[in-house]
Amino acid sequence: MLFYLQEILLGDMDVFFVFKSEIVGLLVSSAAILLSVTACYFLLKPLNRIRDLCDVGYEEQLRLDNYGQTRRQLANEMRRRKKIGEIPPVYPNGWFVLCESDDLKNRQVRSVDALGEHFAVFRSAEGVAYVLDAYCPHLGAHLGVGSRVVGDCVECPFHGWQFRGADGQCTSIPYTSGKIPKSARVKSWPCDEVNGFIFVWYHAEQENPSWKVPRIPEIVTRKWIYGGRSEYKVNAHIQEIPENGSDVAHLDCLHGPSLLYGSDLNAAQGGKSDNGWAPFLQHHWKVKWEANSEEKHVAISSLHHELRLFGRLPFISVDVEAKQMGPGLVCLSFNTSFGRCLLFETVTPIEPMIQRVLHRLYAPVFMVGPIAKFFVWGEAVMFERDVAVWNSKTFTSKPMLVAEDRAINLYRRWFQQFYSENSPRFTFKENVSSSW
Repeated sequence: MLFYLQEILLGDMDVFFVFKSEIVGLLVSSAAILLSVTACYFLLKPLNRIRDLCDVGYEEQLRLDNYGQTRRQLANEMRRRKKIGEIPPVYPNGWFVLCESDDLKNRQVRSVDALGEHFAVFRSAEGVAYVLDAYCPHLGAHLGVGSRVVGDCVECPFHGWQFRGADGQCTSIPYTSGKIPKSARVKSWPCDEVNGFIFVWYHAEQENPSWKVPRIPEIVTRKWIYGGRSEYKVNAHIQEIPENGSDVAHLDCLHGPSLLYGSDLNAAQGGKSDNGWAPFLQHHWKVKWEANSEEKHVAISSLHHELRLFGRLPFISVDVEAKQMGPGLVCLSFNTSFGRCLLFETVTPIEPMIQRVLHRLYAPVFMVGPIAKFFVWGEAVMFERDVAVWNSKTFTSKPMLVAEDRAINLYRRWFQQFYSENSPRFTFKENVSSSW
């Protein structure tokens, strides 16, 4: 009897140990799958890099500060002290991005301030985007705050007046039985939704659009998809940002040191050649800037970029065509060994001396993931080096140039076409009265 009892107990123990090992194996497998899924998610998820006005370009001031100021306090102090210079008008004429298409769902309204104007941007029930002046002509309520979309109209949250997106006409006043006056309307701005952005046409003389933002076939047909973005606020005049495309000499100086040094200017300076010894990795550039003879609002920078070992041995090369269309849009086409992709750079003045800059990448499906992340990150690091300079530099209206800088003069003459007689000018009071 004891013999049989012993056999039963030992048998149960074997079953227990087998069951325990299966549980352990299942847990290990589940953890491995979870880690793999998590890693794939972060590798494939598009990069979204956002930097506020105070986030870039103040590392040295923070190191030297003895008063415990925050980045935001230092940024506001430098902004107040910055010498503005003799700048051109602050809001040139052209197409400007108010928001990205992803930011505006059907029947949604957004408030956007830009170009010295206040806009109510909304999407109808059918998915069409409209841009209206923000303030209701009745008693001044903001149409972009607390309002709702009814069909192709936006309804004021104060008294329920409805304004049609296409022309700004008031179509309904719920508490009146009389005829709605034709003068009951708000300004409807020319707008266009293209390539993942909602643009508004701004012109100081109220002229109609003289050109259109081209639709990229690969994006329209969804052959290419969204691959990541970055967003910045920059303390500079709008003209200075795309002017970089014509400033050939700054590339080797500011962008020559390897990406691995990051965007801190002091660290990047450590990546330059000293005593004849070249750093391990360096970027080299060849650039040609020219205005387009067929489309006067277009200028093109053709760049050849090489990443070299010890300043001599190229092992990665990229050809880039940067096409600037008007004052606020640049389309960069990258031809790489991985394939071709596009990066849009949009610049929109949200104040006279503060620009909102967006970068948005589109690429073939096979490039979306780690490759796209690297492109967005690399562009962001290089751009942040420029931001660090822009945030503290003054605008020089009559720069001291040498022969190799001639493209800068050509660029500035080309850019003049976007200003007109009534283009708004900067006033000192505007700058010192506000903080960020």
